[in-house]
Amino acid sequence: MTGMNERPEGQVKDAAPGNWVDSYAPQAMRPYLRLSRMDRPAATWLLLAPCWWSVLLAAAADQFTRADLWFMIGCTIGAFLMRGAGCSWNDITDRHIDAEVDRTKSRPLPSGQLSLRQAYIWMVLQAAIALLVLLTFNWATILLGAAALIPVAIYPFAKRFTWWPQVFLGLAINWGALLGWVAHFGTLGWPPVLLYLAGVAWTLFYDTIYAHQDKEDDTLIGVKSTARLFGENTKPWLRGFMMATVLLMAGGIILAMTPGASILALAMALMAAWGLGWHLTWQLGRLDIDDPELCKRLFWSNRDAGFIPVLFFAVAAFV
Repeated sequence: MTGMNERPEGQVKDAAPGNWVDSYAPQAMRPYLRLSRMDRPAATWLLLAPCWWSVLLAAAADQFTRADLWFMIGCTIGAFLMRGAGCSWNDITDRHIDAEVDRTKSRPLPSGQLSLRQAYIWMVLQAAIALLVLLTFNWATILLGAAALIPVAIYPFAKRFTWWPQVFLGLAINWGALLGWVAHFGTLGWPPVLLYLAGVAWTLFYDTIYAHQDKEDDTLIGVKSTARLFGENTKPWLRGFMMATVLLMAGGIILAMTPGASILALAMALMAAWGLGWHLTWQLGRLDIDDPELCKRLFWSNRDAGFIPVLFFAVAAFV
């Protein structure tokens, strides 16, 4: 029996104690679920939130329909599957780097819980099921969803050739901000593009905080990140990303909802940008870049930050 201060066998170091994978999942499935980060689902919500932003903003600008409900359900299923497939790809490409970093060397591949072949099969399986969900959407969404594989494929290599790998993560993880709008309207437009860019700026904010956990190991092995690039100037940079997030989101909202929306609906939608901005301000006020545990907790708090706009966009869609 596992002691009070011991981690279950195979548990990844930065997984939350008592998470459902290590507590309840079948033993044989645990390495696969760990590879998909199901024991650390915070980033799944970061992938899902922009999808819901986009669907609900489109509904607020037009009308919420039963199709939108399926879009939100389909995006939820797809977010879990594609985050799992993306993390599997990331760990396949980073397995040698992960073995050199204290926080990541307990992951399934560097720790030997899974073979490389098993990881590839698991990645393809998740992507194939996600494709089946995507095929229920309109053709414009299907093609746009397929294009998302480009930034997803590039992201794991970005830390090797640029100090800005967080940009590539932002381009990949916020793709849903484009998909939701196209699923509703069948075409792209400036409102979702601005929403997408707001998501990229938000990712630069939270993933820079996240990267400060590993900056010492990253320095030793030569991995690049915005945390290392900004160093002691991190807070001014984060303040700029926060402002960009709020202004870009507000711009997308105004373009989406004028001139047709009511003043009340527009005000509710704009509260989405305001609420997200206040949460990021709170994070910035607490941040200590030399406290890895605090950086991890602040990163996790972005799950809640991302769903603040969801709440206000939902209200705007129904007022």
